Amino acid sequence: MTLLLFILSLPALLTLPALFSYKLVEKAGISGWKMLIPFYNLVILVQLTGRSYWWYLWLIIPFINVFTFMLLLIELIKGYNRYSMIDQALVALFPFIYLPWLSFQSQDWVPLKDRPNIKKSAVREWTDAIVFAVIAASIIRIFLVEAYTIPTSSMEKSLLVGDFLFVSKMAYGSKSPQTPIAFPFVHHTLPFTAFTKSYVEWIQWPYHRFPGFGKVKNNDVVVFNYPSGDTVVLERQNEDYYQIVRTMELEQKNRQGDLYKEGMGRDIVWQRYRVTDRPVDKRENYIKRCIAIPEDTLEIIDRQVYINGQMSENPENMQYMYDVFTNGVSLNPMALDKLEINEGGQVSNSHYVLPLSFDKKAKLEKFANVKAINVRSREKGQTYSPIFPHDTKNFRWNEDNFGPLVIPKKGTTVNVSAENISLYKKIISKYENNSLEIKDNSILINGEVTNTYTFKLNYYWMMGDNRHNSADSRYWGFVPEDHIVGKAAFVWLSLENDKSLFDGKIRWSKIFRFIN
Repeated sequence: MTLLLFILSLPALLTLPALFSYKLVEKAGISGWKMLIPFYNLVILVQLTGRSYWWYLWLIIPFINVFTFMLLLIELIKGYNRYSMIDQALVALFPFIYLPWLSFQSQDWVPLKDRPNIKKSAVREWTDAIVFAVIAASIIRIFLVEAYTIPTSSMEKSLLVGDFLFVSKMAYGSKSPQTPIAFPFVHHTLPFTAFTKSYVEWIQWPYHRFPGFGKVKNNDVVVFNYPSGDTVVLERQNEDYYQIVRTMELEQKNRQGDLYKEGMGRDIVWQRYRVTDRPVDKRENYIKRCIAIPEDTLEIIDRQVYINGQMSENPENMQYMYDVFTNGVSLNPMALDKLEINEGGQVSNSHYVLPLSFDKKAKLEKFANVKAINVRSREKGQTYSPIFPHDTKNFRWNEDNFGPLVIPKKGTTVNVSAENISLYKKIISKYENNSLEIKDNSILINGEVTNTYTFKLNYYWMMGDNRHNSADSRYWGFVPEDHIVGKAAFVWLSLENDKSLFDGKIRWSKIFRFIN
């Protein structure tokens, strides 16, 4: 039952186990019927245990109040000479059973001033200190700020692989944990295991976000749970499960010809690999720039982003992929390293493919052996199957020419049809938990034929600053509001690629900087 409180930790629910202490507090000289009054019984507990008025605040903050209430119960039973770890664990985990049982024991209430000074053993002191540290650190990590490491180059050169940064959970309001029972300080996999889950799934907490300092704005750098990470191929976790299936379906279609049936590729993926699903808060953390917010109209024309018909402000260090041609003399690796060009490669003696920001391109053009630098780009109307919404028949979009597309806003209604349902299929069925069927060009939502849909959540459009090397919304679509983790705030350490702190490879010019 306490696990249920842990999940649903609303202040009103904490009054329920307090009801069972009505007989117990009579020994302390308090009328038992007062413990039957919701909320007032919590006031009595705070007074009996000698806690400060701050504890009233902790008792109304969901999740934090669970630990606060457990501590109050532990302090309460000390008044009945119950100091052992077993007693404290029992009252914290099973108050509905332990409190009535204790009320029928013979111990009298001992006021705070008369209680003995119990000396704890070294093991007990260390245990208490570790438990307190884990709880305190978990609360900070869940509700205030979390450390994060840049794992890929999708945000280069704004953020570099090896940057260590702090993510503010309070910027947009922290989320209550959706899988509250989990191994502390790890994300989705237990340490020293390859695939073992670090959490239990039979307890799920509904999405709730507390008030924050503001809302997600255009061009914010945001950390979020990867939307397509709801299903994962464990042996290929760096790849999008849905793209793996689409690729396998195409392969089977080409191989089987007339014998092909839809779903053959998916079946092979499930037979060949271990596939699992993950709840929202245990999906991979991604970091991108929010390009568009709810109700914005997004369009990409020749790589340039337009929001509501206006050219969007480009990030200062935005990169594209370029073909660099020389006169046959190779580029000096030390010169490229000085320009911090550490991706791409050499195709031939006179041809390189390199990611460049505008300022790096201008500097490279001044090299004596450089003849031409041409940006890589797909033309308008040239389809590219990995691009959202993966419907080349109705949407001839690619990563460089995309849209126009209106970002869904909570409460707004759109027309849906067989021609545009691919845009909203995942929103309707996955993110907002409806059944969706398409029969004879008719759309059935929750079993009813309809041509409209009203969104239950806000959605966002995320893109990396390294535009030609970023798995972002152009490939997997919208980011629901319940996937937003926080705002990237501050880089406190930056290490060179594949180097450790002990190698002394610190980028001194990149540390202690704010993110914008």
